[in-house]
Amino acid sequence: MSSEMTTQPQYYHDEIVKRLVQFSVAWAVLAMAAGVFVAAELLWPTLDMGQPWLSFGRLRPLHTNGIIFGFGVSALMATAFYSVQRTSHVPLFAPKLAWFLCYAWQLLVLSGGLSLLAGMNTTKEYAELEWPFDIAIALLWVSFGIVFFGTISRRKIRPIYISNWFYGALIIVIAMLHIVNNLELPVTWTKSYSLYAGAQDAIVQWWYGHNAVGFLLTGGFLGMLYYFLPKHAGRPIWSYKLSVVAFWAFTYSYIWAGPHHLHYNAIPEWVQSLGMVMSLVLLAPSWATLINGVMTVSSAWEKLKTDPALKFIVLSLAFYGLATFEGPMMAIRSVNVVSHFTDWTIGHVHSGALGWNAMITYGTFYYLMPRLVGTELYSKRLANVHFWLALAGTMLYIIAMWAAGVSQGLLWLSLDETGELAFGFRDIMSSMAPYYGLRLLAGLIFLGGTLLMAYNFYMTTRSRKTVKVEPPVVDPAFGVV
Repeated sequence: MSSEMTTQPQYYHDEIVKRLVQFSVAWAVLAMAAGVFVAAELLWPTLDMGQPWLSFGRLRPLHTNGIIFGFGVSALMATAFYSVQRTSHVPLFAPKLAWFLCYAWQLLVLSGGLSLLAGMNTTKEYAELEWPFDIAIALLWVSFGIVFFGTISRRKIRPIYISNWFYGALIIVIAMLHIVNNLELPVTWTKSYSLYAGAQDAIVQWWYGHNAVGFLLTGGFLGMLYYFLPKHAGRPIWSYKLSVVAFWAFTYSYIWAGPHHLHYNAIPEWVQSLGMVMSLVLLAPSWATLINGVMTVSSAWEKLKTDPALKFIVLSLAFYGLATFEGPMMAIRSVNVVSHFTDWTIGHVHSGALGWNAMITYGTFYYLMPRLVGTELYSKRLANVHFWLALAGTMLYIIAMWAAGVSQGLLWLSLDETGELAFGFRDIMSSMAPYYGLRLLAGLIFLGGTLLMAYNFYMTTRSRKTVKVEPPVVDPAFGVV
């Protein structure tokens, strides 16, 4: 063969990225619609029409699993595959495995959701799926790791960019959490019991539960932030050293914070105190990332006038700062005694889920979709309308839940002159209707914006093929040519 013959050109595997984005948007619509329905059930309990599969107890885990594993994980896979190719200057490792993962994960989320509607539930928060699904999740997660780390191992650029550190931590830590927390004894194909018991089960569950929030809903999306924010802003990250310090501080601190979910419970007091202290320590790496993000975009404020994607990213930073301040405060015992078991916690979770996770994902998708098909976004006007709907829906939601939660906490702590509870559970909950009505309105507004985005993306990508992009030529001595 002649040495002058050129090799077959290689292209980034962006069709996989586009398909995962489309799945993520579809899950967002479906899971948010389920959330709106269960919010309505708290106002009108007979909405389930006596059907068990429409009850709050079955639809609520369907909502959370659909958002976390359908919308969230699909988005993380898409953005990880997109960014790792470009920061490594090579196509995806094992693309056939990546395609298998893309479709198998969607089938898993769908079948898992149907099992929840059928009443199969382990009762563990964020880990409700029964043991056959747990095994499938572990196998597919290993596939995710093979594709991601295999791509990095073939990289043509020696340094590993900071976004890949966060995606890597997501893959490794979530695998560890999932396997340990879901060790269980199967009784039948549809039922199992946890290997742990009592207080030990609670400690393991919230070691998993809080770190699922930490390394999936926070760490994974920080990987998204560190790659796509500089791309949106057209600026390098403000301080790469600060991002590395924040990564290691985040990784070592977050893993200990779970016991703050178990204040005033039957676990050792030193474990509760450790969870509280490490939650407060987390303020440092969280706000280091916030400062890094704000300073990165500080010289590109003019782009906010014309770039709806950047608006979502900057707004997500604000909610990230809010949620990562509020969380450690709620871990303090004197605050937790008011907030725990109230809708304040629901407000906190959604300030992160809607304001941080959804906003940064929406901004990233608005950046990605036009570039994947090589055209302009169908309608910037619709994207801007979506931005204001998302902001309004998020603010209404968290204000309603903060007000409801603080009211509940204070009323439940109120005593009469004989030292008995001054208000009964039924009396307190019957007074929540106005707050729950506002939450339902907020959910409808946020869902409406998401539907606009889905339509915008459909019109943008309709009848258009994914653009083929070649990795840049790299000279080992001089870098990119």
